[in-house]
Amino acid sequence: MKPLVNRLTLIGLGLIGSSIARAARLKHVVGTIVAADGNAAVCERVRALGIADEVTDDLVAAVKDADCVILCVPVGANGAVAAIIGPHLKPGAIVSDVGSVKGAVVRDVAPHLPAGVHFVPAHPVAGTEYSGPDAGFATLFENRWCILTPPEGQDAAAIERVQRLWEGLGANVETMSAQHHDLVLAITSHVPHLIAYNLVGTAYDLESVVESEVIKFSAGGFRDSTRLASSDPTMWRDVFLNNKEAVLEMVARFNEDLAALARMIRWGDGDGLYDLFTRTRAIRRSIIASGQDTAAPNFGRGDGTAKTDR
Repeated sequence: MKPLVNRLTLIGLGLIGSSIARAARLKHVVGTIVAADGNAAVCERVRALGIADEVTDDLVAAVKDADCVILCVPVGANGAVAAIIGPHLKPGAIVSDVGSVKGAVVRDVAPHLPAGVHFVPAHPVAGTEYSGPDAGFATLFENRWCILTPPEGQDAAAIERVQRLWEGLGANVETMSAQHHDLVLAITSHVPHLIAYNLVGTAYDLESVVESEVIKFSAGGFRDSTRLASSDPTMWRDVFLNNKEAVLEMVARFNEDLAALARMIRWGDGDGLYDLFTRTRAIRRSIIASGQDTAAPNFGRGDGTAKTDR
């Protein structure tokens, strides 16, 4: 099968970057895979894993003759990386990314790309709470969504090429505006992570009061709700700082709904609680029915490859 991309450069070989490399090799959708990372230890590990054809810590050398470059770095680092590689991209090259925030990526990356280079931001809505090149696996994107947010006026052929690449990696692809993406992901991904971080922080503060019994007797609800809190801190710091308006809007709505729920409990509104919990259970079941999670025991996560939205 002819590869969809002859020469693909991945900048950043954490969970997502290393998973792209593994999936691209498994599915034979890329000719040559170039892995680039500014961390020498990461480069050494990628070489040992054998998941790329070429490995370097020189970003300029990495993008030479690349047909497609995917930025797999924290959202806050995209602008600096684009400034380094921009002058060295060949005409007709495609630049994309995997960030969980799209408005900031368009703002920070686009100004550094020369005329003739196509920009198609993307967000694979897949991941786990683990990080680093060892955390990746080839099936991470299977039946997961990848959202494309190309700025207006982008080349249609370049957009189609990125779509075909992600479909080749196993993902379902949808296109929307960067603004709409950031609002949707604020409630489906960013606020859940924020709640998990806050819940763990509250439990930690309570530890001294109840003599370590919070962690000792963590039940399934606390364990499953707080799993997200072990996600990469650099990545999530950048997500919240770069999608602050949408996140704060969703937090305000969440606080209003939480206040309404508290009133039901305070005033003994059993019917209201039952109706709410019935509706939310139906939503949870629809997520399973759509193939975005599993009803298996422990959410099917006993093998350490938990799939969580990013």
